[in-house]
Amino acid sequence: MFWLLLLSGGLLYVLSHYVLKTVYLSNRFYVLLSIAAVLFLVAFFIPEIETAARIFFVVLTALFAADLFFLFVINRKPVVERIVPERLSNGDNNPIKITIHNRYPFRIHAELIDELPEQFEQRNFKLSLTLKPGETKEQHYVVRPLERGEYKFGVVQLFASSLVGLVERKFAGASEEMIPVYPSFIRMRQYQLHAEAAQTKEAGNRRLRKIGHSMEFEQVKEYVQGDDVRNINWKATARKGSLMVNSYTDEKSQQVYCIVDKGRLMKMPFQGLTLLDHAINASLVMCNVALNKQDKFGLMTFSNKAGSMLAADRKPVQLEKVLQLLYNQQTAFLESDFELLYTRIRATIKQRSLIILFTNFESLTGMQRQMQYLKRIAKYHLLLVVFFENTELKTVSMQDVNDLEDLYVKTIAGKFMHEKQLIVKELQHAGILSILSAPENVTVNTINKYIEIKTRQAI
Repeated sequence: MFWLLLLSGGLLYVLSHYVLKTVYLSNRFYVLLSIAAVLFLVAFFIPEIETAARIFFVVLTALFAADLFFLFVINRKPVVERIVPERLSNGDNNPIKITIHNRYPFRIHAELIDELPEQFEQRNFKLSLTLKPGETKEQHYVVRPLERGEYKFGVVQLFASSLVGLVERKFAGASEEMIPVYPSFIRMRQYQLHAEAAQTKEAGNRRLRKIGHSMEFEQVKEYVQGDDVRNINWKATARKGSLMVNSYTDEKSQQVYCIVDKGRLMKMPFQGLTLLDHAINASLVMCNVALNKQDKFGLMTFSNKAGSMLAADRKPVQLEKVLQLLYNQQTAFLESDFELLYTRIRATIKQRSLIILFTNFESLTGMQRQMQYLKRIAKYHLLLVVFFENTELKTVSMQDVNDLEDLYVKTIAGKFMHEKQLIVKELQHAGILSILSAPENVTVNTINKYIEIKTRQAI
């Protein structure tokens, strides 16, 4: 008797821990059980149908037992695999693939629930499919992250049911994994073609006189009348017995720095991405384009305090370094310190360079407070200021006026838009290049301006 009780207890423990936790009753089971309950209720008043009710209940119980047998006794766990890229691209559609292999000897209906990262704010993601015995199917979907950082994918839950369909068995498929979301490298590849297809000589462009003396060595040659006597190579002259001079060529590899403002104004959202994300995506594309143009690319971030710094280089590994540096950049909620930026540029960037400053000015007064520092930077480098057009204001300014309040709002929106144009003129008057762009067009506008500057040899 003792051994019988012990065996029963063990069976109950196994049933509760390994079976009941994975058993889910389907809607079909509850419908049929409700029908059986109604039949027994009616049989209380009409005894003639009690036999039919009992037969229906016995059949339901037999089907339920058979369904449990198919799913649990024939224990052939389906294989579920989730294939995610090693890194996701911010602001782009990234493909995700789930493969399911049915190892049961019968057809099953499967429902997949992928536990997506909390950043997507999606809690009802479900895929349904039917698999034949031994069949493998693939399910595809896309995710579009809007923030950089780490995204945690949870377990893929698989609910399998047989042809009877009264019981569903839960299986844990693919395990948890952490996937990093980087700046938009998909867009980087798209704009690479745009840069390669651009014309190197455009109508209306003219080459400017270069500032400074190019010191890229080409060769040692014999002196001819007109050569600069300052370039005489005395060691080569002594060996050769005649005057030899060093020949230099125009320097083809310039330095390009992208400087990203992380101040509070860069937190403004447009199309799901902040201005900081738009600036970071444009910087990554600029890195790829500059390296393909044989230029040295560097990066710097700043806010109310000094941020990250990557010295200019043109090695192939530079692109990966830029990706890693931009990966976890976050917006500060204080005013950016342009005086600190100027001091840091003077201390770290010794060679004349093209500096592309991604920032934002919402008012003419805000820009004028920083103008003295922009002028100082432009004194030593070729400065290109990229700031953003407020597309929401543009939408408001184009709306119809129905009452006095609408007129007031439209007038204020027009005033702020006009100030953006005044900022462009102020920068132009100070000899500073500028781009006023909608956030979604900032990348292509920056590339076009860079190619124009390269064509004019303005660096």
